[in-house]
Amino acid sequence: MPSRSTSFRPRSEPPAPVSEVGQGFGAGVPAISVRGLSKVYESGLKALHEVDLEIRPGEIFALLGPNGAGKTTLISIICGLVNATSGEVRAGGHEIVSEYRAARSLIGLVPQELATEAFETVRHTVRFSRGLFGLPGNPEHIERVLRDLSLWDKRDQQIKNLSGGMKRRVMIAKALAHEPRILFLDEPTAGVDVELRRDMWALVHRLRQQGVTIILTTHYIEEAEEMADRVGVINRGELILVEEKHELMQKLGAKELALHLEQPLQSLPDSLDERGLSLEDGGWTLIYRYNIRELESGIAGLLQDLQQAGIHYKDLETRQSSLEEIFVNLVRDDS
Repeated sequence: MPSRSTSFRPRSEPPAPVSEVGQGFGAGVPAISVRGLSKVYESGLKALHEVDLEIRPGEIFALLGPNGAGKTTLISIICGLVNATSGEVRAGGHEIVSEYRAARSLIGLVPQELATEAFETVRHTVRFSRGLFGLPGNPEHIERVLRDLSLWDKRDQQIKNLSGGMKRRVMIAKALAHEPRILFLDEPTAGVDVELRRDMWALVHRLRQQGVTIILTTHYIEEAEEMADRVGVINRGELILVEEKHELMQKLGAKELALHLEQPLQSLPDSLDERGLSLEDGGWTLIYRYNIRELESGIAGLLQDLQQAGIHYKDLETRQSSLEEIFVNLVRDDS
């Protein structure tokens, strides 16, 4: 059994009024606030160590990290599924233990593992999930969610008869049934088809337009690169970086200039030795790598040197490091 901390034992709390469930946050209140969060299991495994994190309302936040880094543990604590050893977590300003009803009413979770009632119909299980939060029935909302996820035509089918991809859609619908203001997507597209992935990200965009805060973990880093406003990298239980995505790519990214030559080179002249150049494509392409943090890229001087050396090019292009390359380098440096 996971270790428990007396400071995280739920206290008696009256049910949250229906009017409070699913409401937004006060002015200036973070969607999620994590302070000094640690988790140590009875085996001695330190899953999280002194994690501090603040997630802004309405943003898409991508949490990246290798397997076993602590991503799912962090999400599970915030969502009330795992007890922390120490630290404090607030959702929409509500402390997740002493005000657990109000905090959890703001949160929707799509976990990695499928967990559905096999013999229930799609519509009934989504409607039941809404009722768990003390909300009155809202057939219009349930229909809208099912249509958004292409489940409306299967609304009266038993879940056991659905494909794996459709069951994943049902999990998303259940998480959205109570109109949460914070949505956690834990590896939501792992093992799903291309159509579901496309539908899911279209839905994420619509939810974001409605002001829903979205926190996702993914192994498809290109999704984080496309979708996220900010990126957090966690490794061995420690949050090693939180940065605006574009600023992260500017600060840590490298650029590459590829010059496609008019004639191939067998080797580089001695006059270019200090430029750190390399030849590719059988000598047809000259590669120059530089760091975009540096004010002087050296490209102007390089082009002059090429002209003096009698090397002519017919085309050039630049490429910036992807988020995946940056992530791999960050985790390698932290190891």
